[in-house]
Amino acid sequence: MRFLALCMAMSAVVWIGVAAAAEPPLPAADLRAGERARVAAVVDSDTVVLTTGRQVRLVGLQAPKLPLGRVGFTAWPLAEEAWAALNDMLAGRQITLYCGGRRRDRYRRYLAHVVRDDGLWVQGALLRLGLARVYSFADNQTAVADMLVEERAARRAGRGIWALPFYRIRNPGELTGDIDSFQVVEGRVVAVAAVGRRVYLNFGLDWRTDFTAVVAAKKAPAFAATGIELARLAGRAVRLRGWIRRRNGPALTLTHPAQIELLAY
Repeated sequence: MRFLALCMAMSAVVWIGVAAAAEPPLPAADLRAGERARVAAVVDSDTVVLTTGRQVRLVGLQAPKLPLGRVGFTAWPLAEEAWAALNDMLAGRQITLYCGGRRRDRYRRYLAHVVRDDGLWVQGALLRLGLARVYSFADNQTAVADMLVEERAARRAGRGIWALPFYRIRNPGELTGDIDSFQVVEGRVVAVAAVGRRVYLNFGLDWRTDFTAVVAAKKAPAFAATGIELARLAGRAVRLRGWIRRRNGPALTLTHPAQIELLAY
């Protein structure tokens, strides 16, 4: 089954690769070189196991997910293709791990940017192929700007996941069916309200039912330090990413500035 998937996926990757052209440059961000090791196995499209036994999560990415034994879980579109592409890039290859934030997740996986022995930045390559989305955390935002460059290029070209409705950018009015899922959302802020310990970015006239982005007030200075003045966002077009939860209507909690992009239109 995996062999068949690999054959199918590699034909897809050949087509994607033609569109992707040159390999992405190494990130300009301040990353610290760590362990050098060889990849023993590729678990899924964003996790590998080294010959040392260490499991490594490719930080900053959310790639299409495989079931991996989870009962009732349906593979996301292009999950097999993404696994096959990463397997082709890394199986048996020597890599160097680079860190710029928290080093382990709750599953004890090592969180790192992965650079192959020939200099290929794997996160950038997967994003350029359209086989992953940028997925950052408050304690792991290093190189997000570099990754967004690659994601945007793939999205503009309609490569990989960006050619499929499953991964399309949502507008604020259609999120009711996306509760408990990770989404990229693009729209214009209608109003900003500071209430108690939170700042609310409202994307509709009725805060009880319309989409809202929520920020802890104490985190506003961190956003301002990157040029995002929350109080001045009314009327601005933005692109957000994160998990959609229900808080009256659909809501997305912004924990760090890398989750929001200011748009020019």
